[in-house]
Amino acid sequence: MANRSWHLDRRSFLRGLGVTLTLPYLEAMGDTTPAVADASARKRLCCLYFPNGCGIPNREKDAAAHSQWSWFPLGEGSDYEFTNTLSVLADHRQEMSILGELSHPRSRELLGHIAGDSWLTGGDVSGSNYRNNISIDQVAARKLGENTRYPSLTLSVDGGVGYQSRVSTLSFDDSGKPIPAEHRHRAIFERYFSPAGGNTTRERQAQLQRGRRIVDLVLEDSRRLSRQLGTTDRRKLDEFLASLNRVEQQIQRNEKWLKTPHPHVSADHIDFEVDATRNPDTYIRSMLDIMVLGLQTDMTRVMTYMLGREDGIGFADHFPKLACGIKRGHHSISHSTEWENWSNYDRWLASHCGYFLERLKTVNDEFGPLLDNTLVLFGSACSTTHNARNYPLVLAGGKNLGVNHGSYRIYGNQIPMTNLFVSMLNAIGVTTTRYSDSTGTLPGTLFS
Repeated sequence: MANRSWHLDRRSFLRGLGVTLTLPYLEAMGDTTPAVADASARKRLCCLYFPNGCGIPNREKDAAAHSQWSWFPLGEGSDYEFTNTLSVLADHRQEMSILGELSHPRSRELLGHIAGDSWLTGGDVSGSNYRNNISIDQVAARKLGENTRYPSLTLSVDGGVGYQSRVSTLSFDDSGKPIPAEHRHRAIFERYFSPAGGNTTRERQAQLQRGRRIVDLVLEDSRRLSRQLGTTDRRKLDEFLASLNRVEQQIQRNEKWLKTPHPHVSADHIDFEVDATRNPDTYIRSMLDIMVLGLQTDMTRVMTYMLGREDGIGFADHFPKLACGIKRGHHSISHSTEWENWSNYDRWLASHCGYFLERLKTVNDEFGPLLDNTLVLFGSACSTTHNARNYPLVLAGGKNLGVNHGSYRIYGNQIPMTNLFVSMLNAIGVTTTRYSDSTGTLPGTLFS
């Protein structure tokens, strides 16, 4: 910094009519040499959930189906082999670990749909004894949210809280009460740019009605700033604005889709014709892009995203038809032995995890790729046919957080999943000795 004549504050903005846009990290904000495994690096946590479990054909009864269509890979350790399902994550093999036989002891005898309420809590959600507790993301948000605009972001495909045993959110507060999830892309997107702290200004509303985009409104200020930046920073700024523009364009397409009324007929007879504005791939990925932008601008460091509700409730049950051409709904698939269909849909869900990881690998802050200081947990609260044991889980990221990836690790039913949570919290700098029903940290060498 000594040989610079000027520098930008780390909380710099671009401004336009009724718009304030937080900038990502630029070299002009600090040292030009990225730090590696620096203790001051921003540590982050993201959790992605899919409902209804996954396909796991019985190995003894149908070995051929198991070897091709099982969610879990073949073998163990670093030499495991992907089946059809998770092969879509092969490019991220060295940045992720597949975890087997972990679950929450207090949910193991429950119907898997009910266990979804406890995926991030480990709470007791059985019948009249329903006593949920704070979710791991909210524990992390207490610490990691001290220096961000928002402590956390709770997202889902359907939004709201749902109802007890069939929630539509992953996050629970200190009292174990569900935190409403947000699902409207435009409302979430506008949070980045409202100087009123989340409320869309009158000026912005007027510009929206004229079809003006965020990038249009900050164009003059970005040109002014660009003239003061070096070559690398100009490229970063252009990439950021291009990404921002792409997300907003997709949101506009999504809004056209969401405004299209559904026919007033039985869901069994709805004609789900897929076109550019009715594509769940882009619907989900635009939310993932928003999440990346939130981490990139340090709006928050803690996020959860629920990719659908349990038990066939909500819009996501139609995704198999829309995305994969499968005639059954997701919940119906989970009651079948149509292993190829189930595997192909599980693969589609995993592809979104892969997309998210790829975006985090290619977007940098001053400490390198976002993924290196971010833990990403992807999974469900039951395995095949509603069995609330052996949760399908992928843990990714955290290269600079002491996480050792590249293996399929099987832990055994005696280890509660909350031991994983204790280790995860400590890895992201939230010192923890006990969480929910944990008995310690996760054994083995996954965490240094």
